[in-house]
Amino acid sequence: MKALVLEEKLRLSLREIELPLDMGPRDVRIRIGRVGICGSDVHYYTHGRIGPFVVSEPMVLGHEAAGVVVAVGREVHHLAPGDRVCMEPGIPDLSSRASREGHYNLDPAVRFWATPPIHGCLTSEVIHPAAFTFKLPDHVSLAEGAMVEPFAVGLHAATKAQIKPGATAVVTGAGPIGIMTALAALAAGAGQVVVSDLSAEKLAIAGQYPGIVPFDIRSGSLSARVAELTGGWGADVVFEASGSPRAYDGIFDLLAPSGTLVLVGMPPDLVPFDVVAAQAKEARIETIFRYANVYSKAVALMASGKVDLKPLISASFPFEQSIAAFERASQGRPSDIKLQIVVEDSAS
Repeated sequence: MKALVLEEKLRLSLREIELPLDMGPRDVRIRIGRVGICGSDVHYYTHGRIGPFVVSEPMVLGHEAAGVVVAVGREVHHLAPGDRVCMEPGIPDLSSRASREGHYNLDPAVRFWATPPIHGCLTSEVIHPAAFTFKLPDHVSLAEGAMVEPFAVGLHAATKAQIKPGATAVVTGAGPIGIMTALAALAAGAGQVVVSDLSAEKLAIAGQYPGIVPFDIRSGSLSARVAELTGGWGADVVFEASGSPRAYDGIFDLLAPSGTLVLVGMPPDLVPFDVVAAQAKEARIETIFRYANVYSKAVALMASGKVDLKPLISASFPFEQSIAAFERASQGRPSDIKLQIVVEDSAS
């Protein structure tokens, strides 16, 4: 099949490649319609590795996908050919201890699309377990379906935060995950979410949503702005979604007593942590790694209209322009939130 292949760092090709298409009794065969470009895809393209995961041989990219079922295994009963679906890209060993205890995203044996040595989904068809394939309602497009994967990160963060109705939250970082975390926090019941960044373009996009208060960190003190909005009390929840080590400077000044800090972004290096500042507020600190048990909830929120991710799709590229799409994504244009590739028009 034709696929977008990362041959090595900084070298992509759109070519035929042999991929496994053996379908088991609990699998489905899916014709890919849309695939989003994730920051991790771009990082593999520009750096050839992420931490211990190294691209040592050609790898198909892409893991944010939606498509149409073309065949199902004999033991699959909740899906049928013609169903429009999105796919959770991380497949654990369901018999592992992590899976049995409800933390399948932490299974060391998880096979995640476009994480070396596992091929991704930027190709015409894939085989995927039916258990991790989710039917989309008729009024949810495949473009929106391909947004479920990044939105699931934000929803997992909001779930770990245990947000109470009317809470004030802060999200540091207005990238795709930061904005989607803010939307997930609002859907979970937050009354207002302050989103901070230094990109005026991204803040303008975030500010289109009711309930989001954009804040340009170049304009003044974020903690002063949060104090102003909360009568000096502080935010009930702070989500660090930028991955910038500088975001940790004074981060507990944003937090209300007994508030919660959720670590979403991944800093490239070790960061200093003010333990005493956390203790003085009895802060609860949560972390996330990808997501677990939220995909169906993400689809439901989108289907209900409570979460609209369409404004975050900045541009779509035909499959034949996949390399150009990655070149644009690697530029990091401030007005771009999510770029998508249309693998097959008829599937969309």
